Amino acid sequence: MARQKKYSEEEVVEKAMNLFWKNGFESTSMQMLEKEMGINKFSIYSSFGSKNGLFIECLNSYKIELNRLMDKLRATENGAADIKQYFYDFLEFSKGSDLGKGCLVTNTSNEIDIYTDEKITEVLINSTNDVKQLFASSLRKELEKDELIIEQQADYLLLAMFGLSSASRLFTKTQLHNYIENTFKNI
Repeated sequence: MARQKKYSEEEVVEKAMNLFWKNGFESTSMQMLEKEMGINKFSIYSSFGSKNGLFIECLNSYKIELNRLMDKLRATENGAADIKQYFYDFLEFSKGSDLGKGCLVTNTSNEIDIYTDEKITEVLINSTNDVKQLFASSLRKELEKDELIIEQQADYLLLAMFGLSSASRLFTKTQLHNYIENTFKNI
């Protein structure tokens, strides 16, 4: 008979997600995960298959949290002005303390190389494509823009979002606000 879990997978994934978010995928050890999650390696492997499997679950959980911000943007009608608000909302979302935690997807993207698990890379690419498509969809609400300009600006804003999420880990609120304001001057 299978042993009954004495923990909530949702709760331990949340704990692991925050640890990965703070330390990065590569720097987070199994010992750190055991301590943070309050379960042993056997339970981690039994529930998630591997550290990579756990991390993919964390990325999926992160995406659910980020979808709240994305849903807010989907419900708007003002194009670039609403994307700009999304940037500000993201800063609040990613706030860890005085400095932000950045974005779990961006932080991980900064770590990946040719040896990174394909499944992790695929989740990261899909996540960034979702954000780009959201930006493009929002920009289409500005009727004077043609499709080529929309695609170019969506790429630009996606890269600006990467920059913002990385910068949020180090720079002041004033510097980050200046970055956002200048990002949107020509959009």
